[in-house]
Amino acid sequence: MQRLAEQVAIVTGGAHGIGGSISQRFAEEGARVMIADIDLEKAAATARGIREAGHEAEAVAADVSVHADIERMIETAVAKWGKLDILVNNAFDVLGAGLGDAVEVPEEAWDHGIAVLVKSMFLSAKHAIPEMRKAGGGSIINMSSVHGLLQAPGLLVYETGKAAAIGLTRQMATDYGPDGIRVNAILPGHMVTDRLQEAMWDDNPSGLRFFADQYPLRKVGRPGDIANAAVFLCSDEASFITGHSLVVDGGLSIQLQENFGVRQGHYINQHPETKLPY
Repeated sequence: MQRLAEQVAIVTGGAHGIGGSISQRFAEEGARVMIADIDLEKAAATARGIREAGHEAEAVAADVSVHADIERMIETAVAKWGKLDILVNNAFDVLGAGLGDAVEVPEEAWDHGIAVLVKSMFLSAKHAIPEMRKAGGGSIINMSSVHGLLQAPGLLVYETGKAAAIGLTRQMATDYGPDGIRVNAILPGHMVTDRLQEAMWDDNPSGLRFFADQYPLRKVGRPGDIANAAVFLCSDEASFITGHSLVVDGGLSIQLQENFGVRQGHYINQHPETKLPY
């Protein structure tokens, strides 16, 4: 039985990585998927692959930092399939947000990063909620991160944006629960996408093994892990879940790091060929 049969979904940043995996899983579960991405060529290729597998998907160009693009992506999905049931706010631009602390980050980098990470969720909801009300309810997923709970140095904009996404989720869940609209957040840990695998780990498999060893489950996450969580939260199986922040991180954020250096030294002694990922 398909858990999202006849549902209409929009996935921002849905061309590849976590968003691409969510788009594919939603389609496999019966949803009609509008893939919104700044890279239209890649989004179109992903949509084409979904259609070739016998499912429904279309692509639309959208820069989520631009209000008009957000409004157009909602209108395009509704014009194509007549309604909107699911919205996944996944798009982000960690490097475009700028690296550094409050002294180092330029104001324009702050404005751009918060526009992509937070304002886009507000604007997407502004246009999606009226359509979901017409449909009798819906589900919104805001993609946060374990970085919304635990901060890393030198990532002011990203950490702030991901933390804000959690508060935004709770507020929207409170405001729109009476309309039958559920709003939840997913907080991924470090996910090894195809691009990250190629850039960091193809030439350093021992480093990837070391990285995985830092997780209680002794493995890293893959985009499919987040896609499975998204399917669950948008399905009827989660009909009594709203305002929740679902951590999907292999247990990374539940453990103290006090013994990290000891474990690192022990691991390298056992695996002297290891190249550390930093």
